[in-house]
Amino acid sequence: MSYLSAEKAESELAQSIKKATSNEETAPKQKHVRIQTFKCLITVHKIIKDGHPNVIKDALRETSWLETCARSVSGDGPRGYGNLIRQYVDLLLHKLHYHRDHPEFNGTFDYEEYISLKNIDDPNEGFETINDLMGLQDRIDRFQKIVFASFRSHNNNECRIASLVPLVEESYGIYKFITSMLRAMHKRTDAIDALQPLRQKYNTQHYNLLKFYYECSNLRYLTSLIKVPNLSPDPPSLIEASTPKLPKRPEIEAPPIQSPEPVVDFWSEQQQREYDEQQKRLAQQRADEQERMRQLQLQQQKDFEEQQRLLAERERMQQEELLRQQMQNHQVGRINDLELQLLNYRNQLERDQMLLEQYDQRVKALEQELQSVLNNAQQRDASKDELIRSLQSKLKANSALEATEKLERMQADMRAKNTELADLIRERDRARNELARLQGNQRDDMDRLQRELEDARNELLRIGKSKGDEVSNLLMKFHREKAELEAALNEKQALIDEFLKQLEEQQGEADQIRREKDEEIAVLQAGMDECLGQLAALQQNDRQADLQEELERLENQQADKLNQILGKPLSLILYCHHLLTLLIIFTDSILNVCIQKINDGVYELETPGQHGNENATPELTLSMIERASITSVEFMSAFGKFLDGSNSGDHTGTITRSLNFADTINDVLQHAKGITRLVVDDEDIEEITRLARQSAEATIHFFFSVMSSHLNNLPRAQRPEVVVQGNIRVQDALMQLSTKTEDLIMTGNTDLNKLADGEVGDLVEQEMSNAARAIEEATARIQALMNRPANPEFSATDLQVHELILKSVLALTNAIAHLIKCATASQQEIVAQGRGTSSKAAFYKKHNRWTEGLISAAKSVAVATNLLVEAADGVISKTHSLEQLIVASNEVSAATAQLVAASRVKSSFLSRTQEKLELAAKAVKEAAAELVKQVKGLVEKKSEDLAVDFNKLSVHEFKRREMEQQVKILKLDAELIQARRILAEMRRSAYHTEETD
Repeated sequence: MSYLSAEKAESELAQSIKKATSNEETAPKQKHVRIQTFKCLITVHKIIKDGHPNVIKDALRETSWLETCARSVSGDGPRGYGNLIRQYVDLLLHKLHYHRDHPEFNGTFDYEEYISLKNIDDPNEGFETINDLMGLQDRIDRFQKIVFASFRSHNNNECRIASLVPLVEESYGIYKFITSMLRAMHKRTDAIDALQPLRQKYNTQHYNLLKFYYECSNLRYLTSLIKVPNLSPDPPSLIEASTPKLPKRPEIEAPPIQSPEPVVDFWSEQQQREYDEQQKRLAQQRADEQERMRQLQLQQQKDFEEQQRLLAERERMQQEELLRQQMQNHQVGRINDLELQLLNYRNQLERDQMLLEQYDQRVKALEQELQSVLNNAQQRDASKDELIRSLQSKLKANSALEATEKLERMQADMRAKNTELADLIRERDRARNELARLQGNQRDDMDRLQRELEDARNELLRIGKSKGDEVSNLLMKFHREKAELEAALNEKQALIDEFLKQLEEQQGEADQIRREKDEEIAVLQAGMDECLGQLAALQQNDRQADLQEELERLENQQADKLNQILGKPLSLILYCHHLLTLLIIFTDSILNVCIQKINDGVYELETPGQHGNENATPELTLSMIERASITSVEFMSAFGKFLDGSNSGDHTGTITRSLNFADTINDVLQHAKGITRLVVDDEDIEEITRLARQSAEATIHFFFSVMSSHLNNLPRAQRPEVVVQGNIRVQDALMQLSTKTEDLIMTGNTDLNKLADGEVGDLVEQEMSNAARAIEEATARIQALMNRPANPEFSATDLQVHELILKSVLALTNAIAHLIKCATASQQEIVAQGRGTSSKAAFYKKHNRWTEGLISAAKSVAVATNLLVEAADGVISKTHSLEQLIVASNEVSAATAQLVAASRVKSSFLSRTQEKLELAAKAVKEAAAELVKQVKGLVEKKSEDLAVDFNKLSVHEFKRREMEQQVKILKLDAELIQARRILAEMRRSAYHTEETD
């Protein structure tokens, strides 16, 4: 049982890829085709991104090939390469379509390559460009999440990680470009509210990129290829005044308006012709201006329709995404509905804002047209005034009637222009009023939706709080009922004990009464014999009449006395029968308690969070299985005697054996759960768990089969057979578990059955003496450390700490030495009581599993003590840390617990030596706890000395340290997981190689 080596896995992968790409006419495996296709897509992405600009044009002509790659794969599950290929093709197609619509961008989206930022001059075009860039960024974010979700813990993920390299580079280029464009948009336009949706989306994408780059920085292979960007925790400001200014686009200067030449001679033909040409020129300018406005409105209408289509498409995609998330609970679904409505209103708000922008643009166009009309009118008025002044100066000799008509025509033309100007002003005011009304409606809708969302959240919090209170009340009620049931159980137990005591007293009284009645019957029998003798004498004397009367009188007296004798035992028998019924009920209750104990043990066995007895070893587990087998036989024997009603059967023995049997099975389950940490293969872990559960189920079935509810339905002759069959099933289950556990025994262990009798006894005695000698050496070493001269480099505080540690370690080693002495005495007592007439070696061979467990426990105590002394010496010498001393102390506690458990397996009931061993183990545990307490106190004192007053830190410094602590926690978590994995592998390998010390 060993893990597959990395070299073998790499060689198999290389061989598989070689088969898939060979020139032989054989069909490749589908998984190899998918891997090659995915690698090809990574290469295509890098070429499109970093290649010549013509590559994008060529790639746009090959989009059908990319679509074929996506259709050629199918199935392979959500974490396979099939799904990755389809999503990657979708991302590449979206990128190519974006470059087709925006050919000014290159593949890397470098800011230096597009320094002019020409799209920001037109708000609509800038809004659309930024929105399209954000859509491409969302596609990249969606694909990177799919890549991370497809990682497999037991496979090499380098191919998947390689696809993240172009995603990191491209997403950062898009992020920098969006930041620059948004800042430029905020500088060029005053409509900050219109850019609110883009700012919200920008903030969301910033946090998504921050999470994406953080996850990438944890991939060692990825960080070896590229440098992952480091973003700030919060999005940068888009309205800062300190941002670098972007170059301004060159503007085309309009030619200056030529002023009309003054009229020299009103009546001259040249002046009239110039005036007509000027009027034609003004009319042509108005026509050109109207045509330009019409073209501008058509272009704006097309842009608005395109934006409406894009918004509708985005709204549809967002609604589909929200609908997939509505499978949560009812309250969260309600919030999602409100958020969906809010999103719809936001989209409606965006559409309305775009409509308002159209109105603003139209108003601005009308204002420009009005301004041009006013300018033309002013120019025309100026020219007219000049003409009028020239006319007035030269009309003195001409007819005033013709000049007056000319002036009236000009005034009529002026009035028409003024009317047209008033109409334009009214249309502008109407558009502004409509804009204000729409903005007010949108604000009201947003406020209403915000209130509804806040109410829904408050309702969710209230329901969560009420559910928490309800759960707390249920827990309090459960604990209260549990306490009441335990009190009732104690009362019933006391009542049953009282009944048993009364039953024993009544049995004694019944025996006394039975003896007294036997004596009375003997006396009456003697009286009857005497009466019969007298009757014979009377018959001889021919006194027949008197004899008959005397006989009837004696018979009546005898019948009365016999009724008196038999009347009293009848009530006693009924009372005894009642007590026997109570005894049977009590026995069934005890069996139910045993079944409940085993069920609790099975629950802990199958609970992933429970680790069982972490100090268990296969040898100790085999000893516990052997003990369970013995207790099963003892329970079968005691219950069989209880059933046949023999004098050797006793209900107290049956109850004691059943409880002991259940406790032993629970110990077997705990040890079986504990030794699974030493197993490499998951199938073996499941097999051990299954066999342990099978043993528990056989025991539960055994207890059920001997309950009165089951035995009363069987004939009396079949009841002993049921008890025997139950024991056989338990023995079979325990035998299977024992066979599986034997596979975990260390290969280097000595087989006791192959050793001679003398060697077996010597081996046990040698291991116990080795443990005692190792502890004596450890104690002497601690004494030497205490007597060693103080190092002048250490301060007085350090010397006090060293003295405190050495005293605690010395107390612990003394307690361990006393424990070894008690364990040796207990082992000798167990051998003396258990061997009988056989030798000690025969006893050790007969109970070889217990012997192996005892030897293993003694070795563990010696090794743990040596490690403790080395850790103490290292702490004083500054080569070990205080945490190593804590670990060594915990190892000592675990080893002593293993030794006590090994001795407890074969100890007799109420053994004085076992009691002393338990007290010695308790002393070791207390000494170890005191040592750990002292060391933890020193660690806490050091932590207090290094404490920092966080209230004095600035906000930036506080956030920086908070981020550093979070990073440190993540690193320590990873190191903790790795250390636990290595520790588990070391413990497992300890049972495949021989231990050398």
